[in-house]
Amino acid sequence: MNISDLTDRFGLLAVGLLAFAAILLALYGIAEAASRANRSRIVAAVFLLPAVLMLGIGLVYPALRTVAMSFFSGDGSEFVGLENYGWAVTDPDALQTLVNTAMWIIVVPAVSTALGLVYAVLIDGRRGERVYKALVFLPMGISFVGASIIWKFIYQYKGSGVQIGLLNQVLVWFGADPVNWLNTNVLNNFLLMVVLIWIEVGFATVVLSAALKGVPTEIIEAARIDGASPAEIFWNVTVPSIRSAIIVVAVTVFIATLKLFDIVRAMTGGHHGTDVLAHNMWDQAFRLGNDGRGATMAVLLFLLVIPVVIYQVRNVRRQEAEAR
Repeated sequence: MNISDLTDRFGLLAVGLLAFAAILLALYGIAEAASRANRSRIVAAVFLLPAVLMLGIGLVYPALRTVAMSFFSGDGSEFVGLENYGWAVTDPDALQTLVNTAMWIIVVPAVSTALGLVYAVLIDGRRGERVYKALVFLPMGISFVGASIIWKFIYQYKGSGVQIGLLNQVLVWFGADPVNWLNTNVLNNFLLMVVLIWIEVGFATVVLSAALKGVPTEIIEAARIDGASPAEIFWNVTVPSIRSAIIVVAVTVFIATLKLFDIVRAMTGGHHGTDVLAHNMWDQAFRLGNDGRGATMAVLLFLLVIPVVIYQVRNVRRQEAEAR
């Protein structure tokens, strides 16, 4: 690329920005010229219009197009109705993908939230609490691909002799035979889940630890005076007091789990019964070239998110109503 090409591109960019600014100024001028009664509404519409347009172009249109593509054949040339959805619930490999996804969204949010809560309670008020939080939060600073490579080395299998993988070398030290962990169906799914749990526990700990700081000490002291045991205080006082924070953590981890791609791609490539929806969607559309099935997986992924979003919106509205 020569200097003239760069100059032309920067010139086009500058013209586009100036045109966008001119449109905004024109719309704002129209709003200013409006009557005082309608001015606030028009000004709001002027500033919301660009955001709405970008939302429509970048989100609504692609979503509608994806739904439409799910009713067509792989190359988009033939309308096939619900055939792709029938494939998704009858094909053994597709069914395995759905089952794997169901296991991920049940196990990972539950275990991550539970471990984060327990760890937050154990370190709450202890000397060195900040250090403990930093240690458990460190995996959050690692990309999913980087974490996958770390754990892939741990699970690494070598037929015989000295093992590269830590887990298999420990087995060899104890006189057992090494195991090809990532090729062992069902078990390999849970081993992949460990990677995401390892990452998300730090997030859960930090959020829940902050929520614990907001629990009134008077309530806990009153429970102790009434003779409540530590377990009873935890279940009947602490957990109800931070219920909203627990829900936020669980929902956030749920959505992160549902759109999981990196860990599966980096560690197994979706082979040996480890495929999940987000990875299969990419696999169908980009590797196998079947846009219809890829779009179908995307729609199923979207449908799984909707109930969680609705629940979270209702939960937030209920909290706002209670706060009033």
